[in-house]
Amino acid sequence: MAFNKDSTGGTLLAAFIICLVCGVIVAVAAVMLRPMQNENRALDRQKNVLIAANAYQPGMDVKQAFERVERRFVELASGTEVERPDSYDQAKAAADPEQSTALAVDPAGIRRLPDVAEVFFLRNDDGSLRSIVLPVSGYGLWSTLYGYLALEPDANTVAGLVFYDHGETPGLGGEVDNPAWRAQWVGKTLTDSNGRVQIEVVKGSVDASSSTAQYKVDGLSGATLTSQGVSQLVRFWVGEQAFGPYLSRLRSGAVSE
Repeated sequence: MAFNKDSTGGTLLAAFIICLVCGVIVAVAAVMLRPMQNENRALDRQKNVLIAANAYQPGMDVKQAFERVERRFVELASGTEVERPDSYDQAKAAADPEQSTALAVDPAGIRRLPDVAEVFFLRNDDGSLRSIVLPVSGYGLWSTLYGYLALEPDANTVAGLVFYDHGETPGLGGEVDNPAWRAQWVGKTLTDSNGRVQIEVVKGSVDASSSTAQYKVDGLSGATLTSQGVSQLVRFWVGEQAFGPYLSRLRSGAVSE
């Protein structure tokens, strides 16, 4: 049967063929590029681990630098280290009911906590421990913020905080990316002498003369809910429900560095 390209049916058929061809091209491209996308995503997270620990310099070979980073796995409930394959995906584990726990008390707004979480140990040139980096996440105003909290070898002093993914408002909650605000975290203390979590983001500015100033960070101007979200997520992840038991064991020397 002859094909009449000027008919309505011919036009629809031509449009269908074009859409089909374009769809196939896009699908093939997506499949072919997926390994590269996954590699770039992993490289970006490695870069942010280094940034949190103040070990990143522009232009450096991130992949090579990360070869010196030791990745460990922690059973959060007990605070003990366990074995997991390199392919272990904490985000997927958090979504799997068999590998995670639904949170009845959920100040960070993450709903489920993976039973096992990863930590990163960064070392100096002489092999001594430089930083311990913990993945952290929690809900802000508009989005879940994903980041890394770096601690000094004492497991109680903040070495840095960075968020690599969030959807907070630019100029307001998005100021979590502001280097000046992030710098306020450096040197802050997580817990008091009794092991109670004291770190928090306050509303307004920290009174430097206060005896508790070492635990406090200025709130973000015009972003109260994002500030509260960051405060709650940091307190959650270093608290008893998450990395608290592991950090306590690190401070007591029960964990091999």
